[in-house]
Amino acid sequence: MPEMRFVIRWPDGRRESCYSPSLVVRDYLSEGQSYRLDDFLDRMRAALNIASERVRAKYGHACSLALGQLARIEAGAAAFADAREAQVICETFVTET
Repeated sequence: MPEMRFVIRWPDGRRESCYSPSLVVRDYLSEGQSYRLDDFLDRMRAALNIASERVRAKYGHACSLALGQLARIEAGAAAFADAREAQVICETFVTET
C-alpha cells in the first residue's frame, strides 16, 4: 500500500508533516491550496478515515497511524477554533516508497 506524507501550514505559520497510509489524501487536498479550517477538518476526517478503512480491508484492522494523525490534526485545529477566517494550506505531498 503506498504511503505518503503531506505538509500543511497552520494559520500561525507553523508547518506540520502529516502521514497517510494511502494516497487518498490527494483526492481531498491540492498542493498550494488554502482551506478554511472547518473545510480542512472535514476533508481530513474523510480522507484519513478512508485511508484507515483501506488498511482494514487489506490487513484486517484499522490504521492507528492514520487515526492518530487525524487526532493530532483535530488537536492542532482546536487552537484556531475562535479564528473565523483561519486557513490551512496544503504545501506539498511527499510520496513514500
